[in-house]
Amino acid sequence: MRPLRNIYVFACVFTFTLWKNIQPTVEKEFIANFSNSLLTNVPKNIPVHTHVLDLSFNRISGLSILEFISLSDLQVLNLSHNLITELDFSVFIFNEDLEYVDLSHNNILKVYCQTLVHLRHLDLSFNRFTVPPICREFGSMFHLEYLGLSATMIRRSDLRYIIHLQLHTLFLTLEDFSLYEPQSLTALNIKNLHIIFAANKNFSFPLLYDGMSTSENLEIVNLRYTLSYKDFPSPLTLLENFKTKAVTLENVDLQWAIISKIFTLIWNSSVEHLTVRNLTFWGPLRVLNEYEFLPLLSSLEQLISLSESMKVLTLEHVRNKLYYFNQEILYRQFSEMNIASLTIYDAYMPHMLCPNRTSSFQYLNFSHNALTDELFQDCSTLPDLKLFILKRNKFESLSKVSFMTSHMKSLKYLDMSNNLLSHDGADMQCRWAESLTELDLSSNQLTDAVFECLPVNIKKLSLQSNQITSVPKGMAELKSLQELNLARNRLSDLPGCSGFPSLEILNIEMNSIVTPSADFFQSCPRVKELQAGKNPFKCSCELQAFIRLERQSGGKLFGWPVAYVCEYPEDLRGTRLKDFHLSELACNTMLLLVIALLLTLVLVAVVVFLCIYLDVPWYMRMMWQWTQTKRRTWHNHPEEQDTALQFHAFVSYSERDALWVKNELIPNLEKGEGCVQLCQHERNFVPGKSIVENIINCIEKSYKSIFVLSPNFVQSEWCHYELYFAHHKLFSENSNSLILILLEPIPPYIIPARYHKLKALMAKRTYLEWPKERSKRALFWANLRAAISINLPTSFEANEEQSDVTSTSSISQYVND
Repeated sequence: MRPLRNIYVFACVFTFTLWKNIQPTVEKEFIANFSNSLLTNVPKNIPVHTHVLDLSFNRISGLSILEFISLSDLQVLNLSHNLITELDFSVFIFNEDLEYVDLSHNNILKVYCQTLVHLRHLDLSFNRFTVPPICREFGSMFHLEYLGLSATMIRRSDLRYIIHLQLHTLFLTLEDFSLYEPQSLTALNIKNLHIIFAANKNFSFPLLYDGMSTSENLEIVNLRYTLSYKDFPSPLTLLENFKTKAVTLENVDLQWAIISKIFTLIWNSSVEHLTVRNLTFWGPLRVLNEYEFLPLLSSLEQLISLSESMKVLTLEHVRNKLYYFNQEILYRQFSEMNIASLTIYDAYMPHMLCPNRTSSFQYLNFSHNALTDELFQDCSTLPDLKLFILKRNKFESLSKVSFMTSHMKSLKYLDMSNNLLSHDGADMQCRWAESLTELDLSSNQLTDAVFECLPVNIKKLSLQSNQITSVPKGMAELKSLQELNLARNRLSDLPGCSGFPSLEILNIEMNSIVTPSADFFQSCPRVKELQAGKNPFKCSCELQAFIRLERQSGGKLFGWPVAYVCEYPEDLRGTRLKDFHLSELACNTMLLLVIALLLTLVLVAVVVFLCIYLDVPWYMRMMWQWTQTKRRTWHNHPEEQDTALQFHAFVSYSERDALWVKNELIPNLEKGEGCVQLCQHERNFVPGKSIVENIINCIEKSYKSIFVLSPNFVQSEWCHYELYFAHHKLFSENSNSLILILLEPIPPYIIPARYHKLKALMAKRTYLEWPKERSKRALFWANLRAAISINLPTSFEANEEQSDVTSTSSISQYVND
């Protein structure tokens, strides 16, 4: 067992591990870190109130009292990994509170002693001492708990000054070790003894023996012995009452005969816990038969049958370098051991035999080997086994594993992780130990069918890192299951709890869940913790319900909010779910449809109202008629498309104002000098054409369009047509062809709503007002003549005589106001 240190020492060492800065730093005034600073001397700028000083990993070669005299509050000093060759403890005479000093990994050859009364931890290991550097003054350090030493030889007299101290840990580094005087350590009163031999030197067997007689916990590193095993003393001649309860041997490289002797010594002692790490045993190059190998196991068989104290055996990283033998003989010895706990880890072990008689094993760990489905089949001699660890082997059939446990009446925990396990419906039925409550099946090749082959009384189940896509609803009910781990599978949604009524903890991290169900806690009311983070969440409306679930769950989502991040869409990747928000309108489809329908109805109502108010159908009808007229004209009389102007002006008026037009307008414009040719419907409409077509033709063949405005005008439908077509020409030809004559004032309220163009024209354009006084009429006619003054083509006169031809039917319809 590794040496144990008290809480204070651990705190100091932990503090040192935090400092890896290259430049000197001062933290919180009481901690000064100058490690890895390439220093050759103790710096002078250390704060006087420093409690912890780290000067490790520098090039300091010497110490003086002047460098520490001002540090009266110093408690912890680390000077390891420097180049110090001599140590005088008097340099710390003014540091009365000093409790922890680490001077390991230097080149110290000589020590000048001084009593440091409060010192608890002193480490002088990995230096260049010939004998342990223990002075008479060490005997006065009654608070000393940890002492690290190095030497090349140890004699009884070297340790006489500390035999009365109650040391917690003695740490010895024995590089280039040459001499050990037996029983040199037996007088010490220590709890933990840790010895490190040189990796390329032979270790001392008497030192092992004395270590077991001295401390409760013994750890020895680097056990090598290249001489003949016959030089080893027989362990049966050394049997005494040892103090050691736990032995740890690390980096063991020995002949099998020597290992057998060491094991015999340990097995027949008071040792209860034996741990061997990195064990390599070697021997003859040739293959040994059963009769040759049995003598080598005789001592091992003897210790197995005689041992009463041994409880725990741990073998880790075992290698057989040169032996070739029937391993079944060795497996039989292991299986018959009368101990409670056996660990054989990483030993390339392909098989283990079932004990012949009822075994006392309560804990078995055969991890990282080559065991297969044939292990312990029909084995009924392990009734007390409670914990069984078989991870990292070569098991393939889950049903065979279940039958293996069926006779283990006390089995509580089984670890089958990192194997090759699979199961499908075609496999034989499963039969698990009824006592099994915790099962680890992680990192295998299991699919959804695994839920058909699970222990009925299981409470904690791990199926992490398999190939499960869903939890079948028709599976057998696991009424006792409280914790289920389904992380790193292929689940696309949260599983329900129909088969797990007692489930309290569920882990489904790192699956393929894009939009988890929001009704999980309703179907799983007893769940206290849900680990659903690290999934590829799609941040959309469907996820809003799950986000609300977190607020309602009262902290049941483990890892929230850090582990819950959007993966899709790409523009939201990396956004935490707690920061993702969408409006209720964007996610409520029904509400969105209702609002859209209402808006559509409102829009339709507004359009209908505007159409009615602005007489849009009338304008549409007029546009249609105008388009159709233009189309017919184009197809029927293409030669007329380029017809020149024939009239100075087209006159539009209400039939009720015809008297004024005939008696005033026409006589004053068409007679006399500079006569004006007017287009009037009664004499210029072409028979056989529609009224609309005649109106359009007259407007297009006239230079100007004269509108005689009066209250009668706004009541005439045909006047409105003429105004519309004339206004259309105004904008299509970008001309100034409209002339407005206000015959009588028009009150605004009598103008219909659809006459908005008339209102716009009267508001924006200048119009001529018919004067009531006769004296002003001459100016009126002069202005009107000037507005329509233009020279018409001479070809117009050839057609002048036809202007009197009228179409009785068209005119009668046209004048019907």
